[in-house]
Amino acid sequence: MKTVDNFNFKSKKALIRVDFNVPLDGDLNVTDASRITAAKPTIIKVLEDGGSAILMSHLGRPDGKASDALSLKNICTKVSEIIGVNVKFATDCVGDAANEAVKNLKSGEVLLLENLRFHNEEEAGDKGFAEKLASLGDIYVNDAFGTAHRAHASTTIVAEFFPENKCFGYLLAKEIVAIDKVMKTGEKPVTAILGGSKVSSKITIIENILDKVDHLIIGGGMTYTFIKAQGGNVGDSICEDDKQELALSILKQAKEKGVQIHLPVDVLAANDFNNNAETKIVPVTDIPNGWQGLDAGPQTLENFKKVILMSKTILWNGPIGVFEMPTFAKGTIAIGNYIDEATKNGAFSLVGGGDSVAAVKQFGFEDKVSYVSTGGGAMLESLEGKILPGIAAIL
Repeated sequence: MKTVDNFNFKSKKALIRVDFNVPLDGDLNVTDASRITAAKPTIIKVLEDGGSAILMSHLGRPDGKASDALSLKNICTKVSEIIGVNVKFATDCVGDAANEAVKNLKSGEVLLLENLRFHNEEEAGDKGFAEKLASLGDIYVNDAFGTAHRAHASTTIVAEFFPENKCFGYLLAKEIVAIDKVMKTGEKPVTAILGGSKVSSKITIIENILDKVDHLIIGGGMTYTFIKAQGGNVGDSICEDDKQELALSILKQAKEKGVQIHLPVDVLAANDFNNNAETKIVPVTDIPNGWQGLDAGPQTLENFKKVILMSKTILWNGPIGVFEMPTFAKGTIAIGNYIDEATKNGAFSLVGGGDSVAAVKQFGFEDKVSYVSTGGGAMLESLEGKILPGIAAIL
């Protein structure tokens, strides 16, 4: 796997695809800069070698139309602050403005190009557009895991114009290693914790990881499809009735492969979907009508704790309850604490996929697990066993 460590960037212009698709508030200030911070080591490596860095990214979904609200000029100050270098800005990512800015770029300097998605050709994976981007740099570096699952011009097609001079940045390399640790090289026992509301959104992940894991903990809204399929009463809990056969098939496959599936045995149920609803602990197979399970119960958490603490490799994807409401966040927080403890005892823990990452950040577990993935969709597709186009383009 070629990374920036395989190159000396002295007097070279590094064209780096970063993922600076960061959230902005109403005043266009960055509210979470973790993606910028994550790209810093790669940029610093280029500068310390004596090269210059040309950064390209998208921001939001402008659908091919330029807009002030989605201009990357809004984040330029924040990028400068984090990298510790005054970052220059080009008012376009191709054409005269970009070419001129690159021509004037000196070693040790950083240039941020305007939003790639102001051009429809970016998402279309247009070869001509990719060639214009490629003409700006000497070495192509992909450090954007968050977009590695898209065959866009800047993530995949551009690499064709750098047959030898292309590599992964530190962040993307770390993502690949972290996923490989879970899917290929992880020390056993390997445990996957899958939460979230729907079996349908996780089915390909479950089918792919059954060959790789020893234990599969299922929590969140997915639970109730499995419980109802086995004859339990789930009350008004979220349930995909059309996926009950699928749930039974997963249980059968797991048994055949020797994978132990751990489902909740009790839940915190509520008589309404709100934080102030009346609640009670009930068996997961006997939730009264008019009530819905919104978090894991105490016995369930004890059972899950035992499994997590004996694990050597842990993947966490999806919350265990409706963590956005404090009343129903205890299960998700407890899982975070168990993973923290297992990690301290030497386990490798990877957290990835939208809501679980949000939960980890919200409850302060970011530095207590081995690795938090920066890419939601890309992480999920990796777990489904797909080779991501952005990664394949470098390999």
